[in-house]
Amino acid sequence: MAAVEHGEAIAPKAPSRQRASLVVLLTLAAAYALTVLVFYPGYSTVDARYVYADAMAWHFGDWQSPAMVVLWRLIDPIAPGASSMFLLTATLYWLAFGTLALVAARRSLWLGLATVLLAFMPPAFFFVGMIWRDVLFAVIWLAAAVLAFAAADRGVRVRAPVQALALQALALQAVALQALALLLIALGVLLRPNAVVAAPLLAAYVIWPMRFDLKRTAILFLPALVAFYALVPLVYYGILDAERQHPLHSIAVFDLGAITHFSGDNQFPVAWSGDQTALLISKCYDPVRWDSYWNAEPCAFVMRRLERPDDVIFGTPRLAEAWRHALAAHPLAYLSHRATFMWQFLGRSNLVLPVWDWLDPASAYGHSPYFAPLVALHDELQPTLLFRPLLWLILAVAVGACAWRTRSTPAGAFAVGVTTCAVVYVMTFFVLGVAADFRYAYWCVLATIAGAVAAVLARHEQIATPAPAGQDSREPSPGSASAPRM
Repeated sequence: MAAVEHGEAIAPKAPSRQRASLVVLLTLAAAYALTVLVFYPGYSTVDARYVYADAMAWHFGDWQSPAMVVLWRLIDPIAPGASSMFLLTATLYWLAFGTLALVAARRSLWLGLATVLLAFMPPAFFFVGMIWRDVLFAVIWLAAAVLAFAAADRGVRVRAPVQALALQALALQAVALQALALLLIALGVLLRPNAVVAAPLLAAYVIWPMRFDLKRTAILFLPALVAFYALVPLVYYGILDAERQHPLHSIAVFDLGAITHFSGDNQFPVAWSGDQTALLISKCYDPVRWDSYWNAEPCAFVMRRLERPDDVIFGTPRLAEAWRHALAAHPLAYLSHRATFMWQFLGRSNLVLPVWDWLDPASAYGHSPYFAPLVALHDELQPTLLFRPLLWLILAVAVGACAWRTRSTPAGAFAVGVTTCAVVYVMTFFVLGVAADFRYAYWCVLATIAGAVAAVLARHEQIATPAPAGQDSREPSPGSASAPRM
């Protein structure tokens, strides 16, 4: 624990810090090796196979992220196929948790080692080998937040003894890391456009990592929201000229089918047969995913009709107009549907890992002796609360609330920033969700674990650096190592 002299926290001695860092680095090297052993060459999911095919053909569509297509094409020569994306994901995952562990180890070796161990916690570790844009998105945002935290923490720790020239160099390094972090946030938005609402919160933290200030975050929110919102069409259609495949209309189909179910009145701009209408009202609606209207019998007739070549409705203003009319005519049915979907997503047992492919006798991946134990553990834990997004949403709120008193420190600001962002991101699925798979809450899982480490770290520093007499101990003293310097 750091000593205190004249109200200023003194960092542990250099040899002690070096030993702690070395131990953590060795543990991280072992963790990375184990990750490669368990997951290599990475599991290419059905969605990922479409993305990879587009990458090899240099074809861009907006159903899957064209940004992921470009990224995969660029890194593919490193290790062709799923391996390149897996290695990128695993590297970012351990870079983020490893950097956080090194920051923690400067105060407590045990907290640094605990951070590495927490990264193995299910469900966080379970997804590292899965090639899904939701996984890539989550590790990219975690890396962005941790980079900003590391830069802020380093500035606080070394600022007092350095000379003016060194201080300028340190400031330039911090600005470079912040710029890189903002680019990673933008990449996350391009991977998951529904993250546009949560992105300003993470950007505000990255810009001001020394403390979390509610007022300036609110001031930044709207301009940042507009900027991130504009970024998606600029890159998708302006730069990459992506084919418009109308992914937002999948939400419209899901909502129209649901409102039909809850209201008892057909809301599609189509005259169905009596049997089809009865199916739409009674059997077609499934809060798990919109596939029941797309490619799952007996209700696949919906998309077949909406995409009929001689009278296409999907992707046209006719479907959008029908959606607006349905919401205006039956708002309670819409809210009932969205509440039902969110309860399915947050509180019920849903798909975690795409296990069906591993049951194929021809699948070498599923029968790997190193991966099989993880599958067995998945089968045991998948029905439990550990794999319910609601648990992680509650934990994120709890971590943010516990860290709120320390929000004027870098560690407290990190904890509040990432958990607030994660909560907002998960809640966007109330409006935009069309499937209830657990992977959509993966960013919340990572943010909660990392935020919990930072919250403990902030509390540790608060105890180690008592406030001068007459000052609120919840706020750092002006001369303390935790005091914000803007």
